[in-house]
Amino acid sequence: MSGVVVIGAQWGDEGKGKITDFLAEGADVVVRYQGGNNAGHTVEVEGKKYKLHLVPSGILYDDKLCIIGNGVVIDPKALLEEIEYLEGEGVKVTPKKLVISDRAHVIMPYHKILDGLSEKKRGKADIGTTGKGIGPCYTDKHERSGIRICDLFHIEVFKEKLKQNIELKNKIICDVYGGDPLSFEEIYDEYINYANRLRDFVFDTSVVLYDSIKKGKKVLFEGAQGTLLDIDYGTYPYVTSSHPISGGVCIGAGVGPTMISNAVGVCKAYTTRVGKGPFPTELFDEMGDFIREKGFEYGTTTGRARRCGWLDLVILKYAVRISGLTSLAITKLDTLSDIDEIKVCVGYEMDGKVIDYFPASLEDLAKCKPVYESFKGWDSSIEKAKTFEELPENAKIYLKRIEEYTGVRISIVSVGPARHQTIIINKM
Repeated sequence: MSGVVVIGAQWGDEGKGKITDFLAEGADVVVRYQGGNNAGHTVEVEGKKYKLHLVPSGILYDDKLCIIGNGVVIDPKALLEEIEYLEGEGVKVTPKKLVISDRAHVIMPYHKILDGLSEKKRGKADIGTTGKGIGPCYTDKHERSGIRICDLFHIEVFKEKLKQNIELKNKIICDVYGGDPLSFEEIYDEYINYANRLRDFVFDTSVVLYDSIKKGKKVLFEGAQGTLLDIDYGTYPYVTSSHPISGGVCIGAGVGPTMISNAVGVCKAYTTRVGKGPFPTELFDEMGDFIREKGFEYGTTTGRARRCGWLDLVILKYAVRISGLTSLAITKLDTLSDIDEIKVCVGYEMDGKVIDYFPASLEDLAKCKPVYESFKGWDSSIEKAKTFEELPENAKIYLKRIEEYTGVRISIVSVGPARHQTIIINKM
C-alpha cells in the first residue's frame, strides 16, 4: 500500500474514520487533505469510541505519523481542544506524531459569525452548514485575504492582515447583518496564544510527504465529507467548500498524481445524508426510521438525525467515475439484517425516460424517481462474521450486485463498528 486515498462515495458519514483506522495499521503516514472540523470521524477500538474532527484517524496508533495538510482549514481552538480530548483518553499527541501544514488556512472568529449570520439571512433557503466557519474561511482563501498558519508566527504580518480583515468584516457584520463588531485586541491576543501552543507541530508538510514517499513509506490519505458534497461535483449549492474527491488530494496534501496508487471509496450498504438538498432514494416511512435507529444515524459533529434511504448505485457509479476508484469498502452491512426485502436504486426515471447518470441540475434531480431492484434480505446476525464465506447467501448476492453495477471490486466489508468487525475480501 503506497499512496492510498480513502474517500466518501456518498454524502459523507460513510464510515471513513473506521476504514482509515483499519487501513492505517499497514501505513506509515496518515494525511487529512481537506475540510475542517465540520467533519466527524468515529473510531471504535476495544469497545471504546473516539470522536475525531481534525486529527487524522491514524492517531490511535503510536507508530504512525499524522499530517493535517494545507487543504484543511484549521480552527486552532477546536484543534487544541481535540488534542486535549485525545490526551485525556490516553492517546499521545506529540509533534512526533502530528504535523500541521504551515500553508493551511486559519478559521477566525469572524468566519464563524458570518457563517451563522449568512445562514440566518437565507431563511428557508439556508444551506444547512455546521456553522463552524468553514465556508467563509475558504471564501477568504480564494479571495486571497485569508490568514495562514505561517502568518501567526510573523507578528507584524499577522497584525496587519488581522486589522484589515476585522475592519472589513465588522462592516459586513454590522451594516449588512446588523450584528455586533469584533475586537481586534481580543482576537489578536487569543490567536497569538494559540500560535505559541501549536508552534512545535507546524512544518512544511509537503516536504515531509515527498520525503516519506521517496523513502518507500506507505501513505494513507483520509478524505472528509463525501463525493456528493464536493464543491464542483456535489449537489450544489448543498455542498461543502472543498474537494472531498480523490482529485483533491494532490492540491490539499501537496503531492503529485503519480504518487497515488489506489483510491478506496467508502460506501454504506444504504444511503444517508445530513442537511438540505435532494436525496432520490430517501425513505419517509417506518423503514427509514428503522435504518436510522438501528444504524444510529446521528451526526458525529452536530448530533443531527441523518436522512436515510436505500442504496443508490447511480451515485456510487458516479463516485467511481469521478474519483477513479479502484476498490470499494462497504460499511454497516449489519444494519440491513432482519429486513425481508432490500431495495437498490439502479436508475432514475426522468421525464418518462430511465437514465443511469447523476444530473448536475437540482431541478432535473428533483424530477428523478428511483428505479429499484429488489433483493431478499437475511434474518441472521452477521456481526461475528470474519470471512466472506461466513456471510448469509443473500448478503453475498447483494454485495456481488454492487460490484457488477459499478464495475469495481469490493475490498472490505464492515459488519460492525469495531476494528475486528472488518472483513477483507480482496487485497488492494
